[in-house]
Amino acid sequence: MRLGLNLGYQAAWTTPADHLALAREADRLGFSVVWAAEAYGSDSPSTLAWIAGQTERIDVGAAVMQIPARTPAATAMTAATIDALSGGRFRLGLGVSGPQVSEGWHGVRFAKPLGRTREYVDIVKLALGRKPVAYEGEHFTLPLPGGAGKALRLGFHPPREHIPIYLAAVGPKNLELAGEIADGWLAIFFDPRTASDHLRHIEAGRAKAGQGLTGFDIAPSVPVAIGDDVASCADVIRPYAALYVGGMGSREQNFYNRLAVRMGFGDAAKEVQDLYLDRKIREAAAAVPQEFIERTALVGPRPVIVERIREYAAAGVTTLSVSPYVGDLKSGLDTLRVVAEAFDEAGVAS
Repeated sequence: MRLGLNLGYQAAWTTPADHLALAREADRLGFSVVWAAEAYGSDSPSTLAWIAGQTERIDVGAAVMQIPARTPAATAMTAATIDALSGGRFRLGLGVSGPQVSEGWHGVRFAKPLGRTREYVDIVKLALGRKPVAYEGEHFTLPLPGGAGKALRLGFHPPREHIPIYLAAVGPKNLELAGEIADGWLAIFFDPRTASDHLRHIEAGRAKAGQGLTGFDIAPSVPVAIGDDVASCADVIRPYAALYVGGMGSREQNFYNRLAVRMGFGDAAKEVQDLYLDRKIREAAAAVPQEFIERTALVGPRPVIVERIREYAAAGVTTLSVSPYVGDLKSGLDTLRVVAEAFDEAGVAS
């Protein structure tokens, strides 16, 4: 297993300078990758290109670039460019986002996300392989018929013909698709105790592609809060969990809420969502079960972190990407150092 750092988005309580400092410390500590996210604020590729120019060894990964935000060709151009700028250190994570962002922010219908993702990845791979981009699908047709367009080829040679592609997947069918067409899975709320329930869908997809799990990167993003009191550390993570389980989507369509239900937290998931959508944000955070946090995050003193890292490794995780939940840069840097020390003590490095 290797370590990663997930910076998330730029927010009111973060700065680009802080994110760069964290990325450079992760690079110094030997982390394998630093990820940046996007929703409807800061975009991930701009952040990653900036970080790539100011780091030395660490990979830079999009977690994710949103599929509705760009054409497949634009995504391929961006991926190839950042890979060239970084000397072959880019990882392309893709995700369909959700109906509210896809339709409300990007103006792209959310219908048939699995089919759109498959075709999108097909076209990205064609472009990155410097093959003429000609494609006839249900969702994408290139070149457009009856016009002046022609099948074009990427106009420069990036360092690699194959850039690792990851899918952010939550549901069983999307997990199977990730196993079939991608090189890795970007997971959220990953619980080592129930990992086999998810990995069997990944394995089914790998089997379709005639491959096994060897070489496929299982890369969950895991919140981390370090301190002597586990309950107090968990309280730091609760607002994040409540946002996703309660507020990321509608009452009818929230993938993270459904995930919590599948994990056995059905009653709590409903309560958190009801409170969150009624704008009772603090109450929603308080309703997130302690057990849910402890199963999906790294919380508590260093000895607990060491054992939890071993649990993630035993569950098949190959890149453990931590997200420090801290109030200032110094605490963030200290957290990365403690995680790196705990990782060494756990003895799970590959």
